[in-house]
Amino acid sequence: MSAFFITIYAILGIYMILNFKYDIQMFQQNSYRIERYWRWLKDNLASPWRLVDLAALFLVMSTLLPAAGSGLIVALMALVKIYLIFTKKYKKPLVFTKRVWRLYILTAVLGVGAYLAMIFAGLHQGPEWGYYQTPAIIMGFLLILTICSFVPMMVASLILIPVEKMIQQRYINDAKRILRSMPNLTIVGITGSYGKTSTKHYLHRILSEKYDVLMTPGSFNTPMGVVRTVREYLKPYNEIFICEMGAKQKGDIKEICDIVHPQMGIVTAVGPMHLESFKSIENVQSTKFELVDSLPSDGLAVINNDFEMCANRAVNNVPAVRYAVTNPKNADYKAVDVKYTPSGTTFTVVGPDGFELPLQTRLLGECNVSDLLAAVCIAVALGVEKDKIRYAVGSIEQVEHRLSMKRTPGGVTIIDDAFNSNPAGSKMAVDVLSHFTDGKRIIVTPGMIELGSEQFNLNRKLGEEIGKHLDIAIIVGEYNRDALVEGVKAGGMGEDSVYIVDSFNEAQQVLGTLLAKGDTVLYENDLPDTFK
Repeated sequence: MSAFFITIYAILGIYMILNFKYDIQMFQQNSYRIERYWRWLKDNLASPWRLVDLAALFLVMSTLLPAAGSGLIVALMALVKIYLIFTKKYKKPLVFTKRVWRLYILTAVLGVGAYLAMIFAGLHQGPEWGYYQTPAIIMGFLLILTICSFVPMMVASLILIPVEKMIQQRYINDAKRILRSMPNLTIVGITGSYGKTSTKHYLHRILSEKYDVLMTPGSFNTPMGVVRTVREYLKPYNEIFICEMGAKQKGDIKEICDIVHPQMGIVTAVGPMHLESFKSIENVQSTKFELVDSLPSDGLAVINNDFEMCANRAVNNVPAVRYAVTNPKNADYKAVDVKYTPSGTTFTVVGPDGFELPLQTRLLGECNVSDLLAAVCIAVALGVEKDKIRYAVGSIEQVEHRLSMKRTPGGVTIIDDAFNSNPAGSKMAVDVLSHFTDGKRIIVTPGMIELGSEQFNLNRKLGEEIGKHLDIAIIVGEYNRDALVEGVKAGGMGEDSVYIVDSFNEAQQVLGTLLAKGDTVLYENDLPDTFK
């Protein structure tokens, strides 16, 4: 075997190993659940990334070039893709936990083992292997492994299932032991289709005026994320633990509740998120209310009545307080006299027994008012004084990428709602932008994802809101392009105000030709998106 082909095999082997990283990243974002990952994979199997590898495979096996020529071309392609792997930025990059390292190492061992076995078989075979040169067969085999990189990753995950279950159960038992050792700790669970992370931050800020409070950091809203928070962050002097609870299928919230046993819970919303895995809005509702169903009879449930699937869900196992901004009919706590300005929002909380609390915040949007209202409900129940609530709400900083606002030196206002986009939140974001009337109101968005069969209709409705209330729309990417364009035009926006681009960089170039002092730009949903 010549030094030339040894070098080619080495480059392709390194590329194969690095290529496993993206599969593991997506597996992690699908909660290490093979069925979820498989659903994602079916929609993304024919990605441009894999198609390039497939083209390289055809080149190697076509015999149009000698093995040395095709090998050189494929190696150059692999080097370019290695560079891209190291430089590409993701909304949610792979987090290299111990579990990821175990999975990555075993996947690499399986892939490299199969690759080396093929190389040794080629050495035994000689320079020719049937109708092909042996190096072409070896390179073709490696490219097949790379195209089907999900196979060794999924095999490795299946092999590791008993190991991971044993490790996870040990960690869960330790977290339960820690929580049992703190009988006076008050645990507040927060879940919802959207709004739970913002509500968590706001509640933490308000309760910290009176108590020593811990909240789950970042997106630690899975069972093992919660377990890690308890084991690594919870201290004996903490008085309140705010636990964000995420879900993508039935039973996810109950699994977290069975670990932490919350006494209080907030349901911020029930909406059409993750319908690809939940299948129906009824399944979303029952899953979110697993938190309420897990509360003790002397606990408290705080429920957002602005969402029909929250308002129509009876609660009989625990005292319930309902709050609302737009649907106050049967709510206990309401936000009234809501006024938005470029500097923030003012509103008054009205509650039972003549409760009234005027508040001012730097936050923008009805969604933030709603999330603050939920936090106020818990704060009142836990005895936080009105002046402390008022001070905390007034000092809350904008959460990055969630309707956060800044001004550029050129006098342009940027509203950043890029972290996520959902039907209710995106409508609210457009409503906020519509209040800025000094200059052009511009939205940059690729639309919303993970909406199942409602994907087109809901993005079309978003487009209609954009067309009715805004001046310019820059639509990024192909995924929701048709729905958004159709909706924008139906909303009354002229074709000369709609810009269609393929990437965020192109959107920035278009903005550079449009922006003037006094304009406002809304970035709605992340660019590029996590899963596409």
